[in-house]
This record gives sequence, C-alpha cells and structure tokens, in this order.
Amino acid sequence: MKLNTLFITLLFTAIFSVNAQEEITYTVFKKEPINFNGTPGKDIEVERLQSGRIIYKKVSVPKFKKGTDVSIKLTVRSNGDRWDKSGSCFVVNNLDELSIIDISKGNKEFPIASTIDTKFKGVKATDTYKPVVELLRFMTPFGVGYYSDNTVKYRRPVYIPSWEKEVVWEQDISQLKSLVTNTFYVGVWIDSWTAEGYEVDLELNYSNRSRKTQKVITLVNTVPYVSGQSLPDFFARTVLEQTFELPKKAKNVKLYYTTTGHGGHSGGDEFIKIKNSVFVDNKLILDTIPWRDDCASFRRFNPTSGVWIKKDSASYIDSKTRSYQVKEIEERIASSDLSRSNWCPGSSVKPFKIDLSYLKSGKHTVKISIPATAADGDKLNHWLVSAYVTYEE
Repeated sequence: MKLNTLFITLLFTAIFSVNAQEEITYTVFKKEPINFNGTPGKDIEVERLQSGRIIYKKVSVPKFKKGTDVSIKLTVRSNGDRWDKSGSCFVVNNLDELSIIDISKGNKEFPIASTIDTKFKGVKATDTYKPVVELLRFMTPFGVGYYSDNTVKYRRPVYIPSWEKEVVWEQDISQLKSLVTNTFYVGVWIDSWTAEGYEVDLELNYSNRSRKTQKVITLVNTVPYVSGQSLPDFFARTVLEQTFELPKKAKNVKLYYTTTGHGGHSGGDEFIKIKNSVFVDNKLILDTIPWRDDCASFRRFNPTSGVWIKKDSASYIDSKTRSYQVKEIEERIASSDLSRSNWCPGSSVKPFKIDLSYLKSGKHTVKISIPATAADGDKLNHWLVSAYVTYEE
C-alpha cells in the first residue's frame, strides 16, 4: 500500500512538472475587424476606439514568477482596404495609469509636458502619463486576402503562382515580459480610413522557460493613435529629447528604438535615405540610415499594388541557335517593389537594440535627430518613432 501511494505521488509530481513547463498560447483577437466607421466584430470583450481604427482587449495570463520567453504572432488580411497602411500593436500595462485609452475615450487630456514642438501631444513620457509601448510595428500590404482571388491577375508577375491569402508576422518580445503578464490591455491600431478596413488575428505565446525578467522604462512614441494628434513631422525642425532615470544596481541596460519614414510621394521621406542619429548623454550610440531594399520579395502579398510598365533589356537563350541573345522587353514594376525608409508593404519592423550597459544609476538624456522633410500640403512627410529602455536588477 505504501509503495502504491509512493508511486502515485511520484507519478502526479512528474505529470505536474511536465505541465508546469508547457507553453501557453493566448488568443487575443480572431478575425477581428479594424476599420473606420465600419462593422464591428462579434467578440463582446473587444473595445473599439477612434471610430474602429483601434481595437483593444483586457488580457490576464500567469505572472511566471521564474520568467518566460514571450513571442507575438499577428495575422492581417484586407477586408476591402486596398492600400498599404501603418500599423502598431501595443500594450498598456498599468491599468490605473493615464494612457491613450483614457484620452481616446475623452475622459482625460494629454499632459502639457508630453508635447513637443508646441502641438505634437502625447509623444513623451511624464510623471503622470506613459506613451504605449509597441509590441510590434508593421505595414499592411496592398489588399492581401480580399483581393487575392486573381481578379487582378494582370498585375501578378510570372514568378508568383498565386497571391497570398494573408500576411503573418512573428517576433520575440521577451524583453517586455513584465508588461505582458498578469493583467494588461493589448491593442492594435491600423491607419485605415475605409469602412471595409482589415481583420486581424493576434496571439501571445509564453514558453514557460525560466529566464530573467527585465524592467521597462517608456521613453517616447510618435505614432498618432488618438484623434487630434498631428502627424509627427517635427523632426524637420527639432530634435526629440527625453530624460530617464536608472535605479541603483541596474544592469544589462539596453535601448530599443523603432523608426519608419512616411509620406511625401516619390520625393518624400518614405523614399529618401535619411540618417537617424540617437545620442545618450550627448554620446552618439546609433548612426544609421534605416532602409529596406528587399521590398520586391514581398510582392506576393500585394495584389492591388499600383503597377506600371518599364522598358528594359533582357538576355535569354535562343532555342534555335542555343546562344544568348538580347532583346528589348516591357517589365511590370509595382509600387510595393520600391525601397522605403525601413519598411516594405507587408513587412514588420524590428527595433534597433543598443547596449547601454556602461550607464550608471541616475538621470540620463536621450536625443533623437532626424534631418527630415517638413510636411507640405498633401506631402505628409513624417516619422513614426518609439523607444524604451530595459534593464535587469
């Protein structure tokens, strides 16, 4: 009897230990619409803001006291919007703290100290307000899903057998574990202005593997989530400056910096190589031209991308002479093929990660300089920039 009891106890312990190490996947959204004054979804737990251009939901998951890896998986399909749009998945961790959710509902206003260049509100963290932290920056493709039935087949290059039905991005966000455990809000914003808009799926995956948990200090976010926030073209006139304070014994300090340029048509910041310079305490820590020149590899996600014909010369093998010949051809060039300022239609945007382990405790200043082009009329040049600091105790 004692042996049987011991066996059962050991078996239960083994099963519990295995289960304790199992991954946890939390489905936040499933086929949830994001649009402008369009039809809402059926999930009654989902809240909509800004006429449906933001959706968010309260999430509760275990605390994972020993830490965990965390990854995000976001799927986007067009529900009728045929254009490439900026998108951002974000988290609000402190439910009692002032955030864009309160301000979007009209209950609160942005603090004056969060403003830059007199009119760009909600950009900087203050004592009473924190800009949301981005879990994932992305750019929707041109019409993937809704227009992927080959009715636009004459825009499809010969090297693509068929258009994709959706675009899926996955990204490790383990450095943000402290923000996406326990109870928090997760939201998605897409800059759609059509009633059809998009639909999204969103999952958070937790490995349950022990690892150190990092603290997060929110710095800045220029994404205009809220009505009344101006498109951030202020980099053309000024630098973005923000201070933060490291506590004693902070170690393994890192800065995460996400940046994309937009607008201005063919000669605007979306299509011009512009340097981003980031300083900490006046020391240059990042000096880069954020640029993507692989956008043609995303062609299969962009059925409604504008296409024009370009004359070119092509070398080919003549079947009769079995030798290479050259002839003039007309080739299809798509808007989605063009290189851009750190993004492609259908791509996610990974943050730059800069090691700041040399910093000591106390106050520090971050400066972001982008010699950008000012917005002018319908040339809506602007830069979407967000940044936060992580550290271990």
